[in-house]
Amino acid sequence: MTLASWLSLLAICVLGAVSPGPSLAAVMKSTLQGSRTHGMVTAISHAFGIGLYAFLVAAGIAVVITETLWLFQVITYAGAAYLAWMGYKSLASKSSLVNEEQNTGPSISFKQSALDGFLISFLNPKIAVFFLALFSQFVTPETTLITQLLMALMATLCDGIWYCMIAGVAGHAKVLPMLRRNATMVNRICGALLIFVALRILAL
Repeated sequence: MTLASWLSLLAICVLGAVSPGPSLAAVMKSTLQGSRTHGMVTAISHAFGIGLYAFLVAAGIAVVITETLWLFQVITYAGAAYLAWMGYKSLASKSSLVNEEQNTGPSISFKQSALDGFLISFLNPKIAVFFLALFSQFVTPETTLITQLLMALMATLCDGIWYCMIAGVAGHAKVLPMLRRNATMVNRICGALLIFVALRILAL
């Protein structure tokens, strides 16, 4: 691949990462209910899921998912159900969980933060479709395994760095207390976004 091809691929990966959606809501939810570190755990695990899809597509395996309609539908519905469940949990969360005057620990574990981040990406087969459309412009029969790995790594880093930055800003000592004071509103916005995306997926 030429330098221009790599720069084009980088630009599209960045645009894909910064597009707002359920991933942003998941990172914000983990940060709000936990800490900056919880948000970064969600971001990193989400990036791992993105990287997994990116490599599978680059290697040609994702064609099995996109061409096997029933498997694609099962994963799509499972992803929508998980998004709806996360949205419900966010809507039902109580603002007292983040009351600054109480010396309570995080209301979400690192394990749950990691699981949320990974499943948000893994249970979204449309990510495979996105990478199929993207990588088909760059992958050729001569593309080596090293190049495929580098393409997947680029997608992983773009996604991980962006959402770690989101968690870093949201979890800042001067920002997080403000978010926690408005925990109910933030949770409802995140929850409504997740449920909206789940319903939109089912409607398509």
